[in-house]
Amino acid sequence: MRAPGIRLLPVLLLALCGVAGAADFVGADSCKGCHPEAYEAWMQSKHARAVSSLSEQQQKDGRCLSCHSPDQVAQTQASVSCETCHGGGQYYSPEYVMKDPELARLVGLVDPSEKQCRSCHDASSPSLRPFDFKESLKAIDHWSAERARRAARTQATPATPPPATAKK
Repeated sequence: MRAPGIRLLPVLLLALCGVAGAADFVGADSCKGCHPEAYEAWMQSKHARAVSSLSEQQQKDGRCLSCHSPDQVAQTQASVSCETCHGGGQYYSPEYVMKDPELARLVGLVDPSEKQCRSCHDASSPSLRPFDFKESLKAIDHWSAERARRAARTQATPATPPPATAKK
């Protein structure tokens, strides 16, 4: 004879998996603190306004939302955000992890690829223009300004001074 609660175990496990998946997202505002230039570039992009480009009826259509707001259930940000392309940031967002690119990738940071972009920008997309990956990357460039700032900061930081010589 089985306890009635055992039949509920699979249902509870599935529910917990859904909650755990949602917890992976920390939101674009969490990225903003360390990546202000990237955040501002994203805010000016079509990705940040992907949902608002839809009609009211389209905003209720799962076929449209699958690309215009693919992670809406898992995050508070409705549109195409940092984590849509780079993966949920729960494990890679801490500063000590982001300082180690290999570790960040091991725990979930995704380097977006053409294949990933084409999951939405494909032949079935209602867009009338063909998708050119290299040109599209230029349109969503949110890394150049940040890299320039980091390079300037590195150049402005003086090199380690030579050791002091002992006085005689």
